[in-house]
Amino acid sequence: MLKNILIVVAAAIVLLLAYAATRSDDLRVERKATIAAAPDKVYALIDDLHQFNRWNPWLAKDPQLKSTYTGPGAGPGASYAWEGNKDVGKGNMTITEHTADRQVLMKLQFIEPFPGENTITFTLTPQAGGTEVSWVMTGKLAFVPKLMGVFFNMDKMIGRDFEQGLANMSKVAAGG
Repeated sequence: MLKNILIVVAAAIVLLLAYAATRSDDLRVERKATIAAAPDKVYALIDDLHQFNRWNPWLAKDPQLKSTYTGPGAGPGASYAWEGNKDVGKGNMTITEHTADRQVLMKLQFIEPFPGENTITFTLTPQAGGTEVSWVMTGKLAFVPKLMGVFFNMDKMIGRDFEQGLANMSKVAAGG
């Protein structure tokens, strides 16, 4: 009887691993919000990483977070590295491209808890009464995150943080 149970458990594990291996390697998370501020004001909150950290949703998850800024104050080459608790991990991001008041692209590298590299794109579109901000993260998933994706919805997990960040950005842009 025990032998049969072990065979069933082993088969279930093999099937789970095989299923995870067939899942897409592509990650894409996107959230949008309209911020009641002009594009130049919103852009300044993204293109300057010191300003970015005024609304960064992950800072609230670790008040003891260690941060380091390198490169220029804003724009391409500006870089921010962090090391924090299990909720924020360790990594860095660097602005790679920007178009004034319209778009900022960043390279995002995670070191812990799982290594990974993603591209972040912020696109600003003028709207009546404000600016629509699109926050997109794209990248490739390694096997462990693909396996986690069987049990957890990565879009919802990361998307919640993006939604919080956009809400924080809205407050900062409004002078809060």
